Amino acid sequence: MVWIPDISITESIKTEFATVENQYVQLMNGGIVVTTNTFAVTTACKMNVHQFPFDVQSCTFTLQSPIHSNNELVINPISDSSFLTLSSKKAFQTQGEWELLSINTSKANVTTLARPQDQLIYKITMKRRPLLYVINFLMPVLYFLILDLASFFIDSTGGEKLGFKVTLLLAISVLLLLLQDMLPSTANDIPLIGVYCVVIFTLMGISVLETVLVNFLIAKGNRTISVKPMGISPSLPDAVKDAKSPPDSETDRHEERLHALDLLKAAAAHQNQQERKCLSWTRVATVVDVIFNFLYVTTVIVFLIKLFKAWFP
Repeated sequence: MVWIPDISITESIKTEFATVENQYVQLMNGGIVVTTNTFAVTTACKMNVHQFPFDVQSCTFTLQSPIHSNNELVINPISDSSFLTLSSKKAFQTQGEWELLSINTSKANVTTLARPQDQLIYKITMKRRPLLYVINFLMPVLYFLILDLASFFIDSTGGEKLGFKVTLLLAISVLLLLLQDMLPSTANDIPLIGVYCVVIFTLMGISVLETVLVNFLIAKGNRTISVKPMGISPSLPDAVKDAKSPPDSETDRHEERLHALDLLKAAAAHQNQQERKCLSWTRVATVVDVIFNFLYVTTVIVFLIKLFKAWFP
């Protein structure tokens, strides 16, 4: 006849345990009776996923008797934290996504129904293995950002640069759908991986808008140079024809030559003005592109440095 104390786990979300009782009892020469039972417990743990997927989580298991006071039942750990951690790591055949770091023990006294009771608290610290998330999500997003930076070397006169940037933006949108399935739904604050994706998506969207603006300025300059002879060229043939017709006098011929020369000078001045206007629009587009590229690269470098410091403080 062996009496086994009633000890429960307060964090358990199930009232019934899947218990495997040991049929053997050890009786030591000092009068100590040792028995071992196995419990399968389902518990809830509050998680902080702000640094997901480089997060470290801590969960506690509290052993306490529901009815006995500390005068009737004293709960003590059978081994220290280092031995418990080492034996637990050996017992875990497959750790999956999580890596066990340590198991620490502590004792506490609580008062329940005016009766002091012993509590034995096990604090389990685990670290998430981030390799799967880095390969499947973080690296592709970073590659798309690098490709967006490399697109600054594409000529802005054609439509290839704009199409390339829009394709990258759509690819980031698809990865954001995968992020919704990766993140736990119990997050209280915005995880850093969400900030990482939103900022990169916003930067690439601004980059697309800048490419549209540069293409608009270049196209406006091209339209200006294409309509330059419309206001003056129709009158040139008539003026030259009149200058070649036999004049009535030498004075009339001289005046017609001066008139034709004035028309040619006006046409040349108009053409130069249109060309200067075209060059001014192209120059504005070039200046906007260079300034934006500098600010874009600076913003990306500063953001990645700050994010790295927040992920690995």
